[in-house]
Amino acid sequence: MPPLSIFIIARDEADRIGRTIAAVRELSDDIIVIDSGSTDGTQTIAEQCGARVIFNPWPGYGQQKRFGEDQCRYTWLLNLDADEVVPRDMAVEIAGLFAHGDPPADAYRTRIAEIFPGERAPHRFAYALSPVRLYRKDKGRYSPSPVHDRVDLSPDARIGRLKGTVHHYSVRSLGEQMAKLNNYSDAQADDLDKRGETLSAFRLVAEFPANFIKAYIGRRHALRGVYGFMTAMNYAFYRYLRAAKHWERRLKRHSDRDARNG
Repeated sequence: MPPLSIFIIARDEADRIGRTIAAVRELSDDIIVIDSGSTDGTQTIAEQCGARVIFNPWPGYGQQKRFGEDQCRYTWLLNLDADEVVPRDMAVEIAGLFAHGDPPADAYRTRIAEIFPGERAPHRFAYALSPVRLYRKDKGRYSPSPVHDRVDLSPDARIGRLKGTVHHYSVRSLGEQMAKLNNYSDAQADDLDKRGETLSAFRLVAEFPANFIKAYIGRRHALRGVYGFMTAMNYAFYRYLRAAKHWERRLKRHSDRDARNG
């Protein structure tokens, strides 16, 4: 097996994590699941699939992934989310990078394409991101941001790109997606407060229509039928909620200050 550690953060992923681990089982003898308090048996399923399960209370996205990095045995790391699956051709590609020693680059951008319920593979025009997911931990670490999970690389890091595509099963249902986005909007409002940023009142009006267009047209959800329309609406409402919660907090702080001064 390649000298590669694979780490996954998870909570209540019993219905998905088995498939995620099985897809990379032949790539690593060091698969770690960082669980933040599952109550649905995620830990048992992960252990049955051969992973080491470590509990860590949820500190935020970036911090949890940094914790995961610290648990890994090898220098080379592959990070996956519990709803992401590495297809067979991509697993072969990754293994091939280690066929003659260390891969030629220090980090690899990894295409991740979402798959909606009812789809067996990413749509031809599916929206995709290409973050760094395969990397040397002496050349990059996850940012400690509670809301942004990105790998910050050393200035001299050599960056390559994988040819394959990770399958991202991000949506269980529209309701579950909305609940997840609602929680994420809370975290983003917290992050804005901590960084002392202020969104203009205009954003309350502009966020929903602008982000619906961003998702429906820019991310090509218009080509994904009715489900594409519905997920674009969810995305737009989530971005509005982020701004609305930020403003609600500002108004409350002003009201509390006026009450103290009055």
